[in-house]
Amino acid sequence: MKTQPVQVSDTQTRSQSILGPVVIELSNLNVAGVGESFRFPETIAPADSPYIIADTETFKLSVDIEFNQQPLTQLLVCLGTTINVKFALEGLGNSAPDVDLAVKAVTRKDEFTYTVTFEGIPQDAGMAAGRYAISATVEIGPADHDCSQQVYGYGYIAGVLLQMYAA
Repeated sequence: MKTQPVQVSDTQTRSQSILGPVVIELSNLNVAGVGESFRFPETIAPADSPYIIADTETFKLSVDIEFNQQPLTQLLVCLGTTINVKFALEGLGNSAPDVDLAVKAVTRKDEFTYTVTFEGIPQDAGMAAGRYAISATVEIGPADHDCSQQVYGYGYIAGVLLQMYAA
């Protein structure tokens, strides 16, 4: 049986985890072309799918990041913690090269949900026609503050496919 630690004074209080854990949840990894969408029952063509894009079409990659609302998390969010997201586009087959795209966000006081988005054109990002499997790694921290020196957490999410064709 564990014993209570030695008491130092009559007014001593002791808490093992007053600040609580910092929990980060990743969800909704998305990719989509921003071209016009089709209206059913018009003819559906590759250009109508947000997951099939032209190499000259603007596209977006995004991931949702949600922090819990414990006291320690509230402090870290308030300090302006950096959120670094690295989207990895793994080319499937020999015609589509592997491409890494990075984007950064900074937390704001009392905001616990973020959607971090990369927007660009495939040609400018070094992509070629082909299929891609997409994943994202997330690095939380450090904050832009003299007392913040370390990374607070990492995350990984995957499972989205994209097809790109030469326009």
